[in-house]
Amino acid sequence: MDEIIRRLRRFSFEKLFRVVRTTLNKEKNIPGRERQETIDNFHKLFFQDRCDRFKWFGVDIIKYPTDLITYQEIIYETKPDLIIECGTNQGGSALFFAHLFDLIGRGEIVTIDIYNKNGPKHNRINYLNGKSTSREILEQVKSFLGKGKRVMVILDSDHDKNNVLKELKAYNKMVSEGCYLIVEDSNMNGHPVHKNFGAGPMEAIEEFMENNNDFEVDKTREKFLLTANPRGFLKKIKSKN
Repeated sequence: MDEIIRRLRRFSFEKLFRVVRTTLNKEKNIPGRERQETIDNFHKLFFQDRCDRFKWFGVDIIKYPTDLITYQEIIYETKPDLIIECGTNQGGSALFFAHLFDLIGRGEIVTIDIYNKNGPKHNRINYLNGKSTSREILEQVKSFLGKGKRVMVILDSDHDKNNVLKELKAYNKMVSEGCYLIVEDSNMNGHPVHKNFGAGPMEAIEEFMENNNDFEVDKTREKFLLTANPRGFLKKIKSKN
């Protein structure tokens, strides 16, 4: 009987200890306003120190590491056959996507830039030289669209609002249902960085979403808190007939 009592006491003590330890280690919930201010301040520091500049397999890539992880999740989950990228720069992101496609065993990239640059060579990457919204480029892009192909689009060229809005109108119909149209660098013009940039991607997103019911802003893709694309992960929820 004494042994049973000792065990019960020990069990109760251990249970109490676990409860106390859990309570002490539990972080307090940060109020919404304070939480957002903290995120924005770190975002500004991250941007100021150019922490979005690094290399992928030796090629310059200008992306937040958190966004690259998000891209990996999106590509694995939605399995696009084609990624259309407006804005090549040095080609680091195109190479990143190509390597992901290598792992999946499917997919190709069409990347467009107004400047003729020598990007990294990879059999899944197709380079187009010209303005993303020009008739010539759009016709070339359409030649990559095939029946049954799942298509994802990334807008990362000229970040002026008018250009981004033109791209949104030109490319949104190419996106497959369940796939994403991603507007890069909507953090500009004070959202929260580059406050004097002027109307840019965020303002283009807001105007586009006012008149388009085919997409929804997927805030779950901002779960890592730091993203260059706030409200920029647009998921196609239905296709127009």
